[in-house]
Amino acid sequence: MSDVLQNIEVSTSDHPEFAVIVLHGLGADGNDFVPIVQELDLKGLPGIRFIFPHANTMPVSINGGYVMRAWYDIVHTDLGRQEDEKGLRASQQLVEALIAREKARGIPAHRIVLAGFSQGCAMTLQTGLRHPEKLAGLMCLSGYVPLADKIAAERSEASKQVPIFMVHGRMDPIIPVQRAIASRDLLLSLGYQVEWHEYPMQHSVCQEEIVHMGAWLRRVLS
Repeated sequence: MSDVLQNIEVSTSDHPEFAVIVLHGLGADGNDFVPIVQELDLKGLPGIRFIFPHANTMPVSINGGYVMRAWYDIVHTDLGRQEDEKGLRASQQLVEALIAREKARGIPAHRIVLAGFSQGCAMTLQTGLRHPEKLAGLMCLSGYVPLADKIAAERSEASKQVPIFMVHGRMDPIIPVQRAIASRDLLLSLGYQVEWHEYPMQHSVCQEEIVHMGAWLRRVLS
């Protein structure tokens, strides 16, 4: 598919039965989370294909218009103000194309996990809550629900059964933990199953989080 983003693939077997699409944060690229595959305890699971796409480049307002890889523009430090709805929806289609490619390669939607960190987390929720089929799960690291006031009306019926894993650093200076808690509470109020963890860290990933990620993946993929 010509509209599929460039990406890196790492498979745990020659014949993967599951796919995990991992979306990076602002200014990073797909390489950012590749090493984490080796750190996850995935023993006992069937083969998994991990896909690490590179977002397109664009000027980012909050960084003085500097061009970098981003899923959408950020205009204000208050992430709920002046959201880049056009950019969010355009990248949503790019993530949907990645899901469609996995389905074309023989992995059904219910065996596909969407995952992401920071902006990638926002895109995981932007896409996963609207996807018309049930996905295996949404893994949401240090992010938030974008376009939060539109979720209730736009979410798919199938998404209501998708398990959600949300984690955040209590000392995060980029996306305050209160924003993530508000997103978690919104999802709970809409009836979603949310597993929540917070850690004494900033805008990053810690070892305890990786342990929890592996345990959650074993549950939703087994």
